[in-house]
Amino acid sequence: MNNHLTALTTGALAFVLSASAATADTWRYAHEEAASEVQGVFAQKFKEEIEANSEHTLQLFPFGTLGESADIMEQAQSGILQFVNQSPGFTGALIPEAQVFFVPYLLPQDEATLQEFFTNSKAIKEMFPALYAEQGLELLTMYPEGEVCMTTQEPVKSPADLAGVKFRVMTNPLLVESYSAFGATPTPLPWGEVYGALQTGIIQGQENPRFYLDSTKMYEVTDVITCIGHNNFTTAAMANKDFYDGLSDADKTVIANATDAAFEYILGYQSELGKTSFDNILAAKPEMEINILSEAEREPFKATAGPVEAAYIEMTGDTGEAILTQMKADLKAAEVATQ
Repeated sequence: MNNHLTALTTGALAFVLSASAATADTWRYAHEEAASEVQGVFAQKFKEEIEANSEHTLQLFPFGTLGESADIMEQAQSGILQFVNQSPGFTGALIPEAQVFFVPYLLPQDEATLQEFFTNSKAIKEMFPALYAEQGLELLTMYPEGEVCMTTQEPVKSPADLAGVKFRVMTNPLLVESYSAFGATPTPLPWGEVYGALQTGIIQGQENPRFYLDSTKMYEVTDVITCIGHNNFTTAAMANKDFYDGLSDADKTVIANATDAAFEYILGYQSELGKTSFDNILAAKPEMEINILSEAEREPFKATAGPVEAAYIEMTGDTGEAILTQMKADLKAAEVATQ
């Protein structure tokens, strides 16, 4: 009798274990940066939370391991990847409304206001998810990566200084509009080609967050950094929509909690990283010229924001205009909340 019960118990245990193993999947997550950069750190925190609170394993693929940004987006949409992290700078060609994050001088310079906006924005939480869903994507969150600055070969004090400068931009129509308005000759290039293009003189400038100028050693192939206060780099974490919709409620909760934890962590991380980046650059290249333009010097650049905003509305129609209006309301609310 005892042997019979033992056999039944062993069989039941084996069934439970096999059922558990059947629900323990390996999920794949690709992003646009190195493992040590902001998207990589976000992904690692997300992975830690997923693996600590479920039986699932998360496999991470940093920039270059699965191709360029366009490649990993295609893989996410097709279901080869379960998760992807990509900037609206690249997603803008797929979801034109996402280009709103590249309207110059829309996002604030104040870090507290910026973080409040990303935490509570109705545009991000209520309007963008449907647009991403149309492209087979579940929008998990958007978050900032830091102030965007230019690197060039010569000093930039006004739009006139960008005249004739072949300036690399992401494959984003609104960025082309923006740098045309700044006076440059915008040149869309995949990120993997930028360092070499600067080195050989094919282009003479590019923009990126402070930390990225440091980590990718852009100072080795340019001589001047200029911050005009025009933007803060935004990125988005997404899941394949079919994959996400097929998950259990428990797994969706695990993903939501992991997203929240990674979001909260990265807000502080990217803020501190931005503060130390220029010190690192100057330590590596003391002769690097770093210019933070004054409010007066920024005015000619700010004057271009209106036409670029109008171009955004023309590209995106009523939906884009509604998102822009809501974002401005969200930003005003964030400013009030942090006063």
